[in-house]
Amino acid sequence: IVTFMDIVSFLKPKYVLMENVADILKLNGGSVGRYALSRLVALNYQSRMGLMVAGCYGLPQFRMRMFLWGALPTMVLPKYPLPTHDVVVHGGAPSAFSQSVVAYDENQKPTLKEALYLRDAISDLPKVSNDETADETMYSVKAETEFQRYIRLSRKEMLDYSFGDNKGPSEGMLLDHRPLKLNKDDYERVKQIPHQKGANFRNLTGVKVGQDNVAYMDPTVKPPCLESGKPLVPYYALSFMHGKSLKPFGRLWWDETVPTVFTRAEPHNQIILHPDQARVLTVRENARLQGFPDYYRMYGPIKERYMQVGNAVAVPVARALGYALAQAFQRKTEGNNNLMIVLPGSFSDVAMMRVRARASSSGAEDVLVGDE
Repeated sequence: IVTFMDIVSFLKPKYVLMENVADILKLNGGSVGRYALSRLVALNYQSRMGLMVAGCYGLPQFRMRMFLWGALPTMVLPKYPLPTHDVVVHGGAPSAFSQSVVAYDENQKPTLKEALYLRDAISDLPKVSNDETADETMYSVKAETEFQRYIRLSRKEMLDYSFGDNKGPSEGMLLDHRPLKLNKDDYERVKQIPHQKGANFRNLTGVKVGQDNVAYMDPTVKPPCLESGKPLVPYYALSFMHGKSLKPFGRLWWDETVPTVFTRAEPHNQIILHPDQARVLTVRENARLQGFPDYYRMYGPIKERYMQVGNAVAVPVARALGYALAQAFQRKTEGNNNLMIVLPGSFSDVAMMRVRARASSSGAEDVLVGDE
């Protein structure tokens, strides 16, 4: 943060936007977040801080993040875009910064779209094994949800001209649908995790749970071992969070909103197993949870691809913030004392209108409306 602010001090940009995890507001009583805010003010910037939840903008992922706006005195300070989807905001925000959460007031009754779940995002993707290595594959079934129809659109249909006249790499192919390969021991463990909601290492043979919700090995039975001779239930799973965690080797489920997409794909201390398959989520599945269109290709070793996806700002959140910036730059919110803006009714619909236009037999008229 110090380096970031030093760069701001040197460049003096008209606008500043910084993103970080919400836990930055928990460190040392929130002093780190307050430092970032006060440093901008000391540099003669207008500034405000907000906590945004990715799921509130059309993703099956909760993912609360801190966003810090800054603007020179001659510019209009951007506001925060209010949610478009009905996701219950729970946890993640330090009590001292609870009023920084970007959300409607309790007495307001906005018309919001329904929350999305894991099934909405990945149910159409083909089955792959733990040792899948193909960077490109074909879709095996048609899109099953509106989200999937949207995320499959081409660059042209997305109005993405970042490649100029080039269609981009491997147009129409499914990219990066491959998981981090689990080692033999972890693969054997994952195969024994039941395909059911809430399943995790506690479902493995020999694990007991006390009244205090602490997991422990049944002392009356011999601890089961893997073919390698190592214990089926690893010690780190039993000791993580003092034995009270449900995360080690946890399965995600179809009707759930994923807590957050991480930069790592190891199942040792996070819930990242596919609901129906003996593997972790693929790079592509994580990318969809972040809102990346399927034509985005990740590069480098498999672990780096997970990092590229997990470190990114969720695409719909970035898009909403971009809209807020444009409104401020065009001074359309000047004189408005509200700290937040309502995204226009067509904002979250415009991409879906392209989906409907694509499938419509009427063609040109719908496409024009969608692009508008």
